[in-house]
Amino acid sequence: MAKRALADHRPWLLASVVAACAYYFLWNNPIGEGIWGILLKGAGVGLLAAYAMRRTRRADGAILVLALALSAAGDMAIELSFEAGGALFILSHLAAILLYARNLRESPTTSQRLLAGTLAVAGPLISWLASGRLDIAAYGAVLGAMAAGAWLSRFPRYRVGLGAVLFVVSDWLLFTRFGPMNLAPLPDLLVWPLYYAGQVMIATGVVQTLRADHES
Repeated sequence: MAKRALADHRPWLLASVVAACAYYFLWNNPIGEGIWGILLKGAGVGLLAAYAMRRTRRADGAILVLALALSAAGDMAIELSFEAGGALFILSHLAAILLYARNLRESPTTSQRLLAGTLAVAGPLISWLASGRLDIAAYGAVLGAMAAGAWLSRFPRYRVGLGAVLFVVSDWLLFTRFGPMNLAPLPDLLVWPLYYAGQVMIATGVVQTLRADHES
């Protein structure tokens, strides 16, 4: 039964990885420009949403699917409008915060609380320092809350929590394109791999836990 489930659902993950890798190598190539490039970018996390939809049930699974689908929409929209893409990512983070709030760890340690607090504060602070923009700092507050919630949730910290941290670092690198920090070529090289790796870790970690709940 386990092998059959793996065979049934592995193609969604494999297709997601293929789409994400293809986008990474083609985004600055004429082949990857225009509507096809936008669709290819959205397919990376969009296929993770399809994977989560196939593997989960009930409210928490639906919230995970919603968060991933909104991120995929944000990935595409941001190619046309930075503000529209940011708005969709805010909605995605709010959905993720709801998911983590519904699944808080019963007794987090002091170190876990301190790291979560650090993420919540660093989210807006470093976003502002990197970009010099208050609107991005406001987005960073939601971003930091999402990462803090992931770290305090009952989901695997070194998969979901770390995945959320990778998501945050990816956004911080992206924001340096707007501010005084010139970190080129790091944003071009690392933003997409860090973001996508974070999303994979979040999706698979949450799915693993929800599946264990369903099967117990």
